[in-house]
Amino acid sequence: MVSRERLDEFIRAHRWAVVGASEDRSKFGNITYRELLSRGKEVYPVNPKAERVEGATCYPSLTALPQPVDRVLIVVPPKQGEAVVKEALEAGVDKVWFQPGAESDEALAYCEAHGMEAIAGHCILRTR
Repeated sequence: MVSRERLDEFIRAHRWAVVGASEDRSKFGNITYRELLSRGKEVYPVNPKAERVEGATCYPSLTALPQPVDRVLIVVPPKQGEAVVKEALEAGVDKVWFQPGAESDEALAYCEAHGMEAIAGHCILRTR
C-alpha cells in the first residue's frame, strides 16, 4: 500500500507526460490529462496515433518531448506499459504512475530492477 504522503509528494511534481492521452474526452487518457492541467501542471500528451489532445501538440513518444518531464502517467494496456517504462528511463524519467489496469508484473519488476519509483493500484483522480 502506498502512503498518502508518498502520493502527495509524487503529485507535487510540476511537469508531467500522459502516455495514452486521447483526443476522445470520454477516454481515461483524456480525463487524466485534463485533471493534471486543472491542477496547474505542465502536461504533455503522448500518443503516436494522435496529433493533438485538447488543442495541445501530442507527441509520439517520451523521447520526442520538447523538454524533460518529472513524472510519467501511464494510461495504456499493461503490455504497452512495459515498453513505456523502458522508454521513460531512456528519456531520463525514473518516476512513473500506472493508472489502474495499466500495470503488469513485468513492468513493475523492470522499475524495481532499474531503481525507478513506480506507483500502481491508485487512481490519480482520487488524490484530491
